[in-house]
Amino acid sequence: MEVLCYTRQPKEDIIYGNRMAYSMHLAYRKKDGKFYPFHHNEGLLYAKAVEDMASGVLDARSMKSPWIFPLGEGGYGVLAVRTGAEGEKDADSEGCVLFFTSKDLVHYEERGLFNLQETGFIEKVRCGFGGKGQDYLICWKTEKDGWREGGFRLGERIEMISGSVKKTDTPSIPAPVFGEGELEEVEGIVPGNTVEVTGQEADYLLKKLLVPVCVRMELSKQGPFTHENELKDVRAIAHYSDGTKVERRINWEKPEGKRVKGQVHQEHFPAPFAQNRADPVCMYLDGKYYFIATNDGDDNHTLYMRCSDTLEGIVQAKEALFLDSDTYPGIGGLLWAPEFHQVGGKLYVFHAATSGEFFHEECRVRKLREGGDPMCKEDWSEPVMVVKRDGTPLCEEGKVISLDMTVIPYEGKVYAMWSQRQFLPVDQGAWLYLAQIDEKEPWKLLTDPVCIAKPEYGWENNHTYVVEGPYALYKDGQLMVTYAAAAVDATYTVGLLKPRMGSDILDPSNWQKGNYPLMSSNSAAGQYGTGHNSYVTDENGLVWNFYHMRENVDGPRSSAARRVHFDMEGEPMLDVVEDVDLPENFKFVEAQIM
Repeated sequence: MEVLCYTRQPKEDIIYGNRMAYSMHLAYRKKDGKFYPFHHNEGLLYAKAVEDMASGVLDARSMKSPWIFPLGEGGYGVLAVRTGAEGEKDADSEGCVLFFTSKDLVHYEERGLFNLQETGFIEKVRCGFGGKGQDYLICWKTEKDGWREGGFRLGERIEMISGSVKKTDTPSIPAPVFGEGELEEVEGIVPGNTVEVTGQEADYLLKKLLVPVCVRMELSKQGPFTHENELKDVRAIAHYSDGTKVERRINWEKPEGKRVKGQVHQEHFPAPFAQNRADPVCMYLDGKYYFIATNDGDDNHTLYMRCSDTLEGIVQAKEALFLDSDTYPGIGGLLWAPEFHQVGGKLYVFHAATSGEFFHEECRVRKLREGGDPMCKEDWSEPVMVVKRDGTPLCEEGKVISLDMTVIPYEGKVYAMWSQRQFLPVDQGAWLYLAQIDEKEPWKLLTDPVCIAKPEYGWENNHTYVVEGPYALYKDGQLMVTYAAAAVDATYTVGLLKPRMGSDILDPSNWQKGNYPLMSSNSAAGQYGTGHNSYVTDENGLVWNFYHMRENVDGPRSSAARRVHFDMEGEPMLDVVEDVDLPENFKFVEAQIM
């Protein structure tokens, strides 16, 4: 299969601006000869920001003119021109190109800048394997000097082959030529080059970077059955185009003769189902579902909770007041991001609040009394501020804020992860921090906070430098954390963090961040600024993603939900919408009764 790398022409800033467009995208050629985009025509590889080590302030970067080439030892290299955040010339990259390696064209490692000449900004770059050892041919063009080419050797670091550089009017590596209509299916494409991948690599890309669709439905037991009661244990098994399968229960009708019809069960959530409700969280506890979210309807002065016997019933469930900004001293407003968490057998709600001003926003915890009703606000304790191991407040009020605290059980210990933003003496943007907490008093940290993630990529620092809203997800023993990034507008996105299985998660080097967002405004038609999500496992074992979105670019943040699809590697796919998850032609099944 032939794979094409490219960047895009930027659109309106709020829709697909420079920091998104100036990244490497991928498309693949179908049998009709045309190229079609992977991953919603969204970037898959972004340049990292540059950090001022003294202040911690990040300075965003983007890229142009990407070029993919096979590596002699297997896998692929990518060279690109690094630019400033908005595509302008990057003074730190004069005479250099940015170098990445990848084993599969999905996961990438940024290897740093590769210096080609002392002065002059690189405009274009081409590269190819030289055919022996670790020798490669590279061609590059500058505005003043035209084309040059030379050889380099790839080992632990990149080294130009001495005496190989020369000027040329005709680069040895030609630019790709595309025929009429080949690129018409890729909106805004600024093409780079193509590379031929193996059948195995192609299969991986198609399954990993395209939305899986339901292709077949079968019954867990084929029958025929001797009595309709036997149908209670029969499930519908949905098979998907990525090779995965999902079991669902069936709502059976009364038998008609020897045949009985059934409808494959699927909850339906309008998008959105709760207006002005952001940062939504749903919990399944003792046979009931509880829902809580930030209330944007009154400028974040109250928090309301819902309860239902069924997951879908959350949509119509009545709300009960959980917390307001008048009852307790020190709780003055900006009630943000409430989350249910069970710690040590007790139920808590973690949330953020301020004693007055925005710059005093801090994480807090409420505990449900023994035997209490979660829907009764009087059964919850007064909010307690989260403190460090020495008993002092987590953040210095007026200078640093904390919010979006979540709980992560892992390897027999309990941890908290949250978003923290330093405003003084300089604004560093919001970073994600992690610490172990006391299981008996979970508002107390047992270890010093460590930074796990910063807003390095263009989709994380689009309009503002923010990573926030972390939430844990587990699959086959693997801990994963999704988080929200960028401004809380139509550019809001969701990314993925994973630690190495069995590793010390307080060591930041054990965490890996995904190169691209799992969910964004491109994931589902008419849903903008999707983000700050959470997960709940229903009584049938299916995992659901609750998130907020906007019906239009400027619409209010409102809650939505859809099923989480796990790909063949067990990673979440958050863009499988209802009509694709269970198409109309697979909603009904039949069985035979003797």
